[in-house]
Amino acid sequence: MKASWNNTVIAESDDTVLVEGNHYFPESSLKKEFVTFSNHKTSCAWKGQASYYTLIVNGETNPDAVWYYPDPKPEAQAIRGRVAFWKGVIVA
Repeated sequence: MKASWNNTVIAESDDTVLVEGNHYFPESSLKKEFVTFSNHKTSCAWKGQASYYTLIVNGETNPDAVWYYPDPKPEAQAIRGRVAFWKGVIVA
């Protein structure tokens, strides 16, 4: 699987976990040169609190387009150490 935004591959892995239609990539597959910190947080009743990264690719910014669960609830341990994408990021 590849995650791409702004014509650039930002993550690639054969080891993804599919949860609720989203592919969670190993965090190690995320190309860190394209991400920056975000203060944004959300909560999921069964996964826990999500944190976010903002993408910066080819001079363009995509705020909060990458999310992860730093400390997922017990039911969601399969996504620990993984990231997922939205907001126009193509996963295929």
